[in-house]
Amino acid sequence: MADPLETATTRDVLDSLRTRFARTLEAARGPVPSPSPDPLPYADDLLRRWQEPQRHYHTVTHLTAVLDRIDTLQEYADDPDVVRLAAWFHDAVYLPDRSENEDRSARLAERALPEAGLPDAKTAEVARLVRLTVSHDPADDDRDGQVLCDADLAILAAPPSAYAAYAAGVREEYHFVPNDVFREGRAAVLRQLLGLPRLFRTPHGAKEWEATARYNMRAELDLLSI
Repeated sequence: MADPLETATTRDVLDSLRTRFARTLEAARGPVPSPSPDPLPYADDLLRRWQEPQRHYHTVTHLTAVLDRIDTLQEYADDPDVVRLAAWFHDAVYLPDRSENEDRSARLAERALPEAGLPDAKTAEVARLVRLTVSHDPADDDRDGQVLCDADLAILAAPPSAYAAYAAGVREEYHFVPNDVFREGRAAVLRQLLGLPRLFRTPHGAKEWEATARYNMRAELDLLSI
C-alpha cells in the first residue's frame, strides 16, 4: 500500500511544478489571441515523461533542481523563461539505451511549443538549448546556453552524499550495461567534462561550483579505476 504521506508529498511537488510550467509558458509566449491554449495539458504530458519507470536520476527531482538553479542564475540569462522551458524539455525523452535523446527531446519541443502558443523564434531557441546539452559547451557569448548548462551540471558540485546518490542513480539507469563496460563509458564522460577549460560559464557557477565539481569527478574517477 502506498504511503499516504509520500503520495500527498508527491502530489504537492507535481502541483507546484504544474504551476511553474504554466507561469513560465505564459510569460514566454506573451500576448496570445483569446482563448489562449491551456498550459496544464502540456505540463502534465511532460511530467508523465519525467516520471517514467526507467528513470532513477533523470526524474522530477532533477527537473526541479535544474529549475531552481536557473532561478539562482537568471540574472545571467538573456531570456530566463526560454531557458526554463528548455529545462523542462531537455530530458523529456530519455531512454538510456538510445543515443539521440537530446535531439528527440528538442523535436518534441518543436512540435509542442508552437501548439502551446510559443512564438516560432522562441521555440527554435528552446530546441537549440536542448540540443546544447549534448556537449554542455556553450559559446562565450551564449548567455542562455551558459545558464542552462550550468544549471544542468550543478549536481556535480553537490555534497558527497548527494553526489553519491546521483552517481548511483545514473548507474541504475544503465543497469543493463555490464560493469566493466559501464565503468569505461562513465570514465570517458567524466574525462570529457574534466577536459573542458571551464565546467561552469556563469560567474556564480565558476565561483561556487567549479572547484567542488572537479573534486567530486576526480574522486569518482579514482573509484572507477579500483
